[in-house]
Amino acid sequence: MAKAKTAKASYRCTECGWQTSKWVGRCGECQTWGTVTEAASATPARVVSAGPVSAPARPIGQVDVRSAQSKPTGLDELDRVLGSGIVPGAVLLLAGEPGIGKSTLLLEVAALASTQSQGPRGEPKNVLYVTGEESAEQVRLRADRVGAITDGLYLAAESELSAILGHIDVVEPELLVVDSIQTIGTSEADGAPGGVTQVREVAANLIRVAKERGITVVLVGHVTKEGAIAGPRLLEHLVDVVLYFEGDRHSRLRMIRAVKNRYGPTDELGCFDLSEVGIVGLPDPSGLFLTRRDEAVPGTCVTVTLEGRRPLVAEVQSLVAKSHLPAPRRATSGLDTSRVAMVLAVLAQRCKISMHEQDVYVSTVGGVRLTETSVDLALALAVAGASVEQALSTSLIALGEVGLAGEVRVVPGVQRRLAEAARLGFKHAVVPRGSLELADGSPLKRADPQLTSYEGMKVMEVDSLQQALQVSFTAP
Repeated sequence: MAKAKTAKASYRCTECGWQTSKWVGRCGECQTWGTVTEAASATPARVVSAGPVSAPARPIGQVDVRSAQSKPTGLDELDRVLGSGIVPGAVLLLAGEPGIGKSTLLLEVAALASTQSQGPRGEPKNVLYVTGEESAEQVRLRADRVGAITDGLYLAAESELSAILGHIDVVEPELLVVDSIQTIGTSEADGAPGGVTQVREVAANLIRVAKERGITVVLVGHVTKEGAIAGPRLLEHLVDVVLYFEGDRHSRLRMIRAVKNRYGPTDELGCFDLSEVGIVGLPDPSGLFLTRRDEAVPGTCVTVTLEGRRPLVAEVQSLVAKSHLPAPRRATSGLDTSRVAMVLAVLAQRCKISMHEQDVYVSTVGGVRLTETSVDLALALAVAGASVEQALSTSLIALGEVGLAGEVRVVPGVQRRLAEAARLGFKHAVVPRGSLELADGSPLKRADPQLTSYEGMKVMEVDSLQQALQVSFTAP
């Protein structure tokens, strides 16, 4: 009699669904650690009977939205990113590098929220700040320094989920801040706090409480060395808003942007000034990314980038020096390395400016990170100026995308960028041809087909990078 074949064990990644015949610690598809588990044997789907409903279904037009209206946080720059404020019952995830200022920002948000009145008698809101990384005394010292001491702000140092749920029952907060999600654990799940299973379980319970009670929950998340949020990717799918807090540790400038927002835009940028006395919003950050100088210096060029709907004037600096290495060095700060390499190749091939025996250093001013392709032209002009030791005019800006064929392409929002540059006193601009057009698509009338005036600026439109080099270094 033939023996029945034993079914082979199968393992599957709980994050991406990747399957393997043997257990491994790291998923071979999404490269996540600790997510490969034994897959259950295939069984017929169970029939689920209809059960009681929590609330009857209603026509969408009869759903009352007044309780879900957003409320300002008190920080205008944060409200700009969120889309006018925080929504009751929403769950936000704030991620950033260690020491960037996440706790300071949220402590001020919590203090401001606790001073807002609620109810007919104008009683203050209750806000609960839970810290799993510091003691209550350490947080109190920071609150004294930044002036975040209010009667409605409650502080708890806990690392157990059940204790946090107990605090919520007692305090009944309108806003809950958990700093951070990776330090909170529960005995109902396996693994240590910060592990995939623990983070998933803790987040699921806090999200459930937020939706049931209408509490706004803000979770602080750690980031990996690659800059991604640590923990399961499922966490980003579960929350309503994902925010990144960025900045250079050696600079006071901090920026916050949304990569996911169910209640507002994801193309806005908030700017803050972080100092010893707290964090303050910067409604007009233009000019922070510039070096004010009287004399022109080779290797610098100013551009205008769009962060959401906000134009920011920024400066690109370059230094080209003779290399003594077999492979010349290419160092970048604030710019995409692959984009810089492409622009250098176009300069060498299309404009005959070769730097194969020279080290090239490229950086931005003020710690700002420029990812838009509109920075290509300014980058090319800065590197070319540093290579030939020739300076551009201090009143000139350049913007445009550089293609592999050496052409300069149109970028969106040119007129808005030029208006911002003119407001800061720039007099000349180099832009791609066709950038200045009327609303119906027809070009503006001009006496010189290569030169026009816009917002009091002399604008030079170019077709190629070679032409841009010619007109830029001859501009007064």
